[in-house]
Amino acid sequence: MTESNALDPEDRKIVTLARSARVRNGVPEGAAVRDETGRTYVAGSVALPSLRLSALRTAVAMAVASGAGSLEAAALVSDAEAVADEDLAAVADLGGAGTPVLLAGLDGVVRVTVSAG
Repeated sequence: MTESNALDPEDRKIVTLARSARVRNGVPEGAAVRDETGRTYVAGSVALPSLRLSALRTAVAMAVASGAGSLEAAALVSDAEAVADEDLAAVADLGGAGTPVLLAGLDGVVRVTVSAG
């Protein structure tokens, strides 16, 4: 378990953005990623009849669509116990296997940090 107060300020920022996206959009998950230039991309999960994407995959897609070349870190706010393999794969595709993914509960407290690969 990682206390949010012990996080690097930039990591705390993406956790806060992810939590805000979840609450603001009324979705089960919120996510944020930070690219190699420090830009952030924030998303909630997408649940349309013809399209279903997790929050983290949506945030990665937004980064790619905006021209990001790599990722420094990712954060997911969810009640899930672990980050889905598909989400980790998406982060690894853009950021590499060593990209840290922070999993926080709905309260914003980081429960675990894992590598994307």
